[in-house]
Amino acid sequence: MTDVRTRLRAVPTLTGTPPPFDPTRAPQTPYELFVDWLLTAVDRQIPEPCAATLSTVRADGRPNGRVLILKDVTEDGLQFASSATSRKGEELAACPYAALTFYWVPLGRQVRVLGAATPADPADSAHDFLARPVSARAEALAARQSAVLDNPDDITTAVDEQTERLTADPGLIAPNWTLYTLRADEMEFWQADPDRRHLRLRYRLDEPNHWIKERLWP
Repeated sequence: MTDVRTRLRAVPTLTGTPPPFDPTRAPQTPYELFVDWLLTAVDRQIPEPCAATLSTVRADGRPNGRVLILKDVTEDGLQFASSATSRKGEELAACPYAALTFYWVPLGRQVRVLGAATPADPADSAHDFLARPVSARAEALAARQSAVLDNPDDITTAVDEQTERLTADPGLIAPNWTLYTLRADEMEFWQADPDRRHLRLRYRLDEPNHWIKERLWP
């Protein structure tokens, strides 16, 4: 049997090269710093810099996570989209508290965002839906995400049917497509150090529009 532990211990970690970061000069609100770190990842051509792990809470209290794509950052929060009838949509409807985690390995940087996710205005959700590629809209219109798949051929049939609908009506909107905004009440910025003296800066919202900045032990 393969000695997995030995193999894993041999894998290099903390291989990134972090840019300069002085927590004492960080802005008063976390969104400005987040956008700076995000666009740094974009400018450095980090693979899929908008990918993040969304963690939600299941009805039985167990955590559930999956990777999705960040759509936008506004003064209200971080935005992502999904069908309201998907597993994540149902979990957010039952418990809106969620977390987004970003990790840009080549930069040695991680950001953790915690808060409540709320549905956007239907017009904003429709705008997001129409900005998606036709193939993605057709799949969303099939509206079977996370359902049990008995026959893989059913995917092709369903998507072909919805593609025909979109060809006839390009403005068609999936009724359950929802743009969510995660309004943060806590954000942590983590930057790796090869000696494990990682830089950690946490923002906590203690009242509306007032953030507390705190350095954390590695």
